[in-house]
Amino acid sequence: MLIVADENIPLLEAFFGDIGEVRRVSGRTMSAADVRDADILLVRSVTRVNRALLEGSAVRFVGTTTIGTDHVDLGWLEENGIRFSAAPGCNANSVAEYVLAVLSLYAERRGLEDWSRLTVGIVGVGNVGGELADKLNRLGFSVKLCDPPRAEREPEGDHSFVDLGEALACDVVSVHTPLTRDSDHATFHMIGEQELAGLTSEQLLINAGRGEVIDNAALCERLGRANAPLLALDVWEHEPKINPELVEKVWMATPHIAGYSLEGKVQGTEMIYQAMSRFLGLPTRKQAGQFLPEPALSKVSFTSAADECAAIRIALRACYDPRQDDARLRQIMKAPEDERGAAFDRLRRDYPVRRECSSLKVQLKGTSRSLQDSFRAIGFKLKI
Repeated sequence: MLIVADENIPLLEAFFGDIGEVRRVSGRTMSAADVRDADILLVRSVTRVNRALLEGSAVRFVGTTTIGTDHVDLGWLEENGIRFSAAPGCNANSVAEYVLAVLSLYAERRGLEDWSRLTVGIVGVGNVGGELADKLNRLGFSVKLCDPPRAEREPEGDHSFVDLGEALACDVVSVHTPLTRDSDHATFHMIGEQELAGLTSEQLLINAGRGEVIDNAALCERLGRANAPLLALDVWEHEPKINPELVEKVWMATPHIAGYSLEGKVQGTEMIYQAMSRFLGLPTRKQAGQFLPEPALSKVSFTSAADECAAIRIALRACYDPRQDDARLRQIMKAPEDERGAAFDRLRRDYPVRRECSSLKVQLKGTSRSLQDSFRAIGFKLKI
């Protein structure tokens, strides 16, 4: 059995090596010739999976180790009897922690000792948005949820949903929708010229969902005018050939890595391994936890003298500081135009190991109950 896989999927041999021959190829340049003899195809979001790629091939199962499926022609796969599986929720915690790290930096920029004074509008309340909302609620933030499809499906549900305008009025707006073009609530350019015009310099807009949800041309123009909001962008239109002018204008620029924690990536591989094993009728004997190495930083300690807000900032940034990714992305924008796309992909391919907060044990000596609760809400392991 031949398994053709994106070379950037972690632990391919560990999970799939005893099932078949694993052939690694570039996901960005994957072609019909690469997959013609494959029985199994494993991809990420950079590969367009459609008739042009798969017609005439031997592929019987396609798995994407990502939460999104807008890069896959699901209708064509179904028509041709090809089983498909995604990994919904695999990196939800990773993205939520990315947003918390950005929020921490933003609160510091605003001079706020208590970051929970910020109101946060979450646009798109699926696996990622839901995980983020849960953490923020437990941390004491005022959170407004915007998800029109869910609002229609769950009129009597547990959540109270607001419209996009109300979400966009919050101090911070974090976007986590899938990319849709033909649905009743299409998200392509959902935030365009009109929506951007209403944002002010007192607000932060974060996009860690899909780049095309925000009209990047309109955004670039808005950031050149007075009273412009701050922007933290992890996703961009036209990746990997993103607009260097827009990179220069945004406050925080990262190369589509919000979900790139080691835990998130490995969980995506595990979920596809499980789905493929079920398809082939094989037992599932492997779990992601078997393969996670010891973290480089395993413990931090705070005493009763610790300031609560400062302690949270220190622990969060010990795990992840987005300013490092921002610096790397801005550096490659200095390269010649015809080299930037490849450089953007290399940032993702060669991304350094990033561990989630659950990998860090926080020792607390004589600290307050509220600080303990905050660390638990974020996801740290506690030793009291």
